[in-house]
Amino acid sequence: MLHFIAGKVGSGKTTLARGLALELPAAHICEDQWIALLGGEVKTLRDYVRHSTRCRGLMGPHLRELLRVGTSLVLDFAANTPRDRAWVRGIFEPLGADHVLHVMDVPEALCLERLRRRNAERPEGLFWFEVSEALHHEAARYYVPPTEAEGFRVVRHDAASLGDG
Repeated sequence: MLHFIAGKVGSGKTTLARGLALELPAAHICEDQWIALLGGEVKTLRDYVRHSTRCRGLMGPHLRELLRVGTSLVLDFAANTPRDRAWVRGIFEPLGADHVLHVMDVPEALCLERLRRRNAERPEGLFWFEVSEALHHEAARYYVPPTEAEGFRVVRHDAASLGDG
């Protein structure tokens, strides 16, 4: 089973991913962690896209192998565009693995509040690099919620489901 998440910066994707990985259980694979550990610096959306593309190229075969041997995965990789979601489909679909796309329905104001808090507190396991509000707004312009036509099994989450009621 492969779980993946769509949601704006600060919507709670990593918090949800970590919780799901413990609850299911499943392996939690955090793209931001990999980017940071590979020495990627993210200051702009272009930086993120460049490092994410590199990371996904490295991780794709590994993720398929983990699924092939029966390891459930929670991908903490933003599935925020049809192209991102198509990449994830290319991981699970050739193997006939099941999937769930988790969609974060969180108000913009709460996303920004969480972003500010994360940047200030730098919590271990949630903070890999500072994301400016300008970068948040730029990335949000590209967020495309999934449609029924994409054919994913979707579970929606709101702020209350993550304890921000």
